[in-house]
Amino acid sequence: MDLSRRTFFKIAGVASATAVAGQPAVATASPDVRAVLVDTTRCIGCRACEAACAEANGLPGPVGEPAVNTRRVTDPRTFTVVSTLVPNGDAETRFVKTQCMHCVDPSCASACLVRALEKTPEGPVIYHPELCLGCRYCMVACPFDGPKYEYDRAIPYVRKCEFCAERQAAGQPPACVSVCPSGALRFGTRAELLDEARTRIYQNPDRYVHRVYGEHEVGGTSWLYLADRPFEELGFRADLGETPYPAYTWPFLSAVPLVLTLWPPFLMGLYAFTRTRESAADAEDSGEEVRHG
Repeated sequence: MDLSRRTFFKIAGVASATAVAGQPAVATASPDVRAVLVDTTRCIGCRACEAACAEANGLPGPVGEPAVNTRRVTDPRTFTVVSTLVPNGDAETRFVKTQCMHCVDPSCASACLVRALEKTPEGPVIYHPELCLGCRYCMVACPFDGPKYEYDRAIPYVRKCEFCAERQAAGQPPACVSVCPSGALRFGTRAELLDEARTRIYQNPDRYVHRVYGEHEVGGTSWLYLADRPFEELGFRADLGETPYPAYTWPFLSAVPLVLTLWPPFLMGLYAFTRTRESAADAEDSGEEVRHG
């Protein structure tokens, strides 16, 4: 194999540039990305959002009354749930709606090997079942326990709230928001909803905890929460930090393109260089034999 030094370094340079170019930019939410502000002080626990979500997604409707002081979780046939909580024995009941948080930089999509989960520019994290391998890495990666697996199906898929992406594309709000009778759910751009949340806190400093849950957690989410109690008392995780989870895994994942793109050309060049030296040595030996023959 005849490979000049110039060609070798050109290949190596392209490979290293490819590896560097593959690094993701730091995720930031566009001002126009869609979001929902959930004011837990306004939620009356009617569960109309559960029924609307079920109807919009062809799922069974809510059955029975949820247990008090039990943080409910979603499942493959229930994309949103409302928990009934009485924190610290307080006389006033709080209701907390839960669903996929649709992170600004979602760890589920980052962990997916085949891009079956996709973060759209508009905000929703959607699922492509035809691409899914069933590895369930997304379930392990999600800090909010969003994706759920259909273990009881012969051909199982990952299921979760998709933020009514099709409704949004048609200019409609998510189904849950459209039926909320108390104004606990407000749909809009993330930027305007954060401004609204801060305004409510400023105007009612004794009513709200001075924090918008989802503004910074794991890089930010498209579902934002207001509360009058510490969020951990309402079942929210308080140990997530502000760094997007994909930022922790990138230093390790970046070694993959480096090995696959840079190392093989380097070995190829080393092999070609060695062969060239061997050929030159053989030619020199042949010349010596001719002269002394």
